[in-house]
Amino acid sequence: MSTKLARKGLRAPVNVTWEMTFKCNLKCVHCLSDSGTPNKEEFDRDDCFRLIDQLTDLKVFQVNIGGGEPFIRDDFMDILSYAHKKGLVTCVSTNGTFIDTDIAQRLARLKMLYLQVSLDGVNAEVNDRIRGKGTYKRILEAISCLASNKVPFSINTVLTRLNYPQLDPLRDLAKEYGAELRVSRFRPSGRGKDNRNELAPDKDQLEAFAEWLGQHDLVRTGDSFFCLTSEKRRRNGLDMCGAAKMTCCISPTGDVYPCAFLQEEPFKVGNVRSMNFKEMWDNSIVFNQLRNLNIEICQTCSRYESCRGGCPAMAYHTYNDIDMPDPECLENLRKADLKKAI
Repeated sequence: MSTKLARKGLRAPVNVTWEMTFKCNLKCVHCLSDSGTPNKEEFDRDDCFRLIDQLTDLKVFQVNIGGGEPFIRDDFMDILSYAHKKGLVTCVSTNGTFIDTDIAQRLARLKMLYLQVSLDGVNAEVNDRIRGKGTYKRILEAISCLASNKVPFSINTVLTRLNYPQLDPLRDLAKEYGAELRVSRFRPSGRGKDNRNELAPDKDQLEAFAEWLGQHDLVRTGDSFFCLTSEKRRRNGLDMCGAAKMTCCISPTGDVYPCAFLQEEPFKVGNVRSMNFKEMWDNSIVFNQLRNLNIEICQTCSRYESCRGGCPAMAYHTYNDIDMPDPECLENLRKADLKKAI
């Protein structure tokens, strides 16, 4: 992405993250939205249809649907089918616990669907510490059901210091079910704020993970780890934060934010119930701030034109300031090593 495009943003987002509900049957300790508590202001089915109409009118290509747990909604399959009828590609993140043969067969008939099933350990000992007792068994049952019904999916793992030693077995487990492994970055938002010390990978693990990624091109990361990856891998995909440039986030009540990890009051752009989405995308002060970030401390770095300072959400949740550099940038980690040696 060019610097000019980064500052201007696209005519409309390429994809939108849509957190469809706060409701969830689990209490994962790293949940980005602290989900589980119902909110009476959440969109009903007709609200969801209207939002889909807005997004398709703008020619948004893909919607990444999460929560909470989207399958907890009785009307979710209707909403999903409507999105596909309108031509939206959908990527759905689920904890898997509502997936059964009937749902898997219905999902298999949808041709523009990709599923991400969350699993945070290769065994119950690790996964259940993060996602709750008994979830490992239920998740394996879900992915087995999806695989047998030929529903395309990946296993999504949030990298933590607990599951870091299990990366190779997790990759092998995904392969066993005909799926890909997708590793997402732990960000201390939602319940993750309270569990950062226990869950966040340490510096040595992050540096080693950067090397591991370089050896496993088929492992997906989205834009989660662009500030950690090698130049070769970065050329294969998005190489800077896409928030407010290529994507944004819509909450279950219609609030608009730059990304799912910046669902904080200072970053609320407006609400799609009362404001025009296109108007917000084009003219939001918050979005323009993200498009014009200028991290001074990073400007002498050889990778600056690519990563532009890393993940603003990590900077905000660490320093309470998006004008600070990503604390887990590979270059910053290496500088910390150098200072120690001196």
